Amino acid sequence: MASNFFSAKAPSNKNVVKHTVDPSLQPWVEKYRPKTIDEVSAQEHTVAVLQKTLTSTNLPHMLFYGPPGTGKTSTILALARQLFGPDNFRNRVLELNASDERGISIVREKIKNFARQTPRAQAVASDGKTYPCPPYKIIILDEADSMTQDAQGALRRIMESYARITRFCLVCNYVTRIIEPLASRCSKFRFTPLDSESSSLRLSHIAQAEHVDINQPVIDALISTSSGDLRRAITYLQSASRLSSSSNPPTPILPADIQEIAGVVPNDVINDFAIVLGIEANAGMDVDEVPNQRRSGFEPMRKKVKFLMREGYSAAQIISQLHDFVVFHPTLNGRKKSVCALVFAEADKALCDGADEELWVLEVGLRVSKAVLS
Repeated sequence: MASNFFSAKAPSNKNVVKHTVDPSLQPWVEKYRPKTIDEVSAQEHTVAVLQKTLTSTNLPHMLFYGPPGTGKTSTILALARQLFGPDNFRNRVLELNASDERGISIVREKIKNFARQTPRAQAVASDGKTYPCPPYKIIILDEADSMTQDAQGALRRIMESYARITRFCLVCNYVTRIIEPLASRCSKFRFTPLDSESSSLRLSHIAQAEHVDINQPVIDALISTSSGDLRRAITYLQSASRLSSSSNPPTPILPADIQEIAGVVPNDVINDFAIVLGIEANAGMDVDEVPNQRRSGFEPMRKKVKFLMREGYSAAQIISQLHDFVVFHPTLNGRKKSVCALVFAEADKALCDGADEELWVLEVGLRVSKAVLS
């Protein structure tokens, strides 16, 4: 029995069914990730340069840097698919997230082993299309700014030794955290936060494809709460769509729903808090200013802060939005704004160090009120 058991043949791979993901269950961020570099939004300069590399297939080592959600990873993945095609993508591209695998051992083992392998000859894809399939592989190191100094140092030699058969693409948010010897070996591409028009077009396209009924104020709310991060905006849109479709009939999506999903404090709440601090409402804001609220002292301010905390609003978010309210206020002069900015900076540092949220929101309120009314 034992000999029969161990001599049994393993099941053939021919009958194994490939795992496919139902598109309806996919996150929209993945579902609508650009398939080609032409579909990348807003990064015209980078796209134009990479288009030329597609025709020459002579790709340098690259360093993509910029804020989150601006298309860095999507761009290099789209470029790799256009170079190698779906059949060769798996054996020609190694994608690693350096924030998880950032030690020197990963560089010496996994990265070096992949880099030293000579790629196979060009192949024709199963769909009949011929891809350029240049004679090198690509290693994508996402979040490369999380790599240790030793790991980055070890990477330098590998990039030089195997440059003929392996090209590297480092993707990071903070280019200053990449050591200079490594950065100097790469062509740098800066990704900028997406402008409102590009974000609006992309969000409208996704909403139309998913049959989500949204209007321009909702799109504006998505853009403002995501601060140029398209990935975050798409995630908020998907969350709002699910929230809307959870009732029968579906409820319309409102800008307030987007703010709630994003964890942003509603504008009218910030405006009311600013009034208690003694700051005039901005022109065009729909706020009914109550005269006896202004210059009303410590007790009303303490009650307002306690209300904000009981509502569950983040102290960091309150201070961030109050900062923007003050800095862009049309009637406050530069001296008052600079004093308030120092208060906000001190509060931000204290909160990062783990200080009590309610006490610091109250501290900010008292000091901003004193600065504004002095």
